[in-house]
Amino acid sequence: MLQTLRTYWTTAALCLLILYFGFHALTGDRGILSTGERDQTLTDRQAQLASLTRQRQELETRARLLKDESVSADLLDERARALLGFADPRDYVIRDGS
Repeated sequence: MLQTLRTYWTTAALCLLILYFGFHALTGDRGILSTGERDQTLTDRQAQLASLTRQRQELETRARLLKDESVSADLLDERARALLGFADPRDYVIRDGS
């Protein structure tokens, strides 16, 4: 009798182990049922990457124009006025209220 219980005990333990891993394969963080959340996260991150890539390209373009070899007088003038808070007497200044 004790021998038959031991064989059933190991079989039951293995079945519980299989059920445990099967349950977590379906409902875990990386389970089959959470693919919708992962797809949404991936879409959000790809949009964020595209935005950051555009921003980086704009900054690289502006930095390239500020190098000694190719200083753009207009860009230099614009940056100096923005940083110092000055305007040319011939400029029209429109305040947006902020």
